Amino acid sequence: MDYEKIMQANLERVFGERDAQRRIAAIRDLYAADATLHEPHQSAQGHDAISQAVSDLLAELPPDFTFTAIRPALGHNGFGRLQWSAGPPGGPVAVTGTDVAHVQRGLIRSLHVFLDQPGT
Repeated sequence: MDYEKIMQANLERVFGERDAQRRIAAIRDLYAADATLHEPHQSAQGHDAISQAVSDLLAELPPDFTFTAIRPALGHNGFGRLQWSAGPPGGPVAVTGTDVAHVQRGLIRSLHVFLDQPGT
């Protein structure tokens, strides 16, 4: 299983996509139909709910914010991890975190988003 491909596609095509139609198409490609997204303060299940959760997140961020992988994803035995940063292009990093995905048959079954504490 290519964890780098799956995790990077999720970062770019889902969390980095502000167009809702392109995002939902990516979610349908990358996530199982009953997949769950777990963020620190909420969870969402199913394609439409995941897309809405990402829309809500992106609406809170400046329009030029981008998500960038810090290093290649790692994975084994059905779980992948990707460390990322976010902020304005060429600007200071505003937040860092780690996505941990349970991947089965090439699709994300669940994604857990961990935000790093400021200053770490």
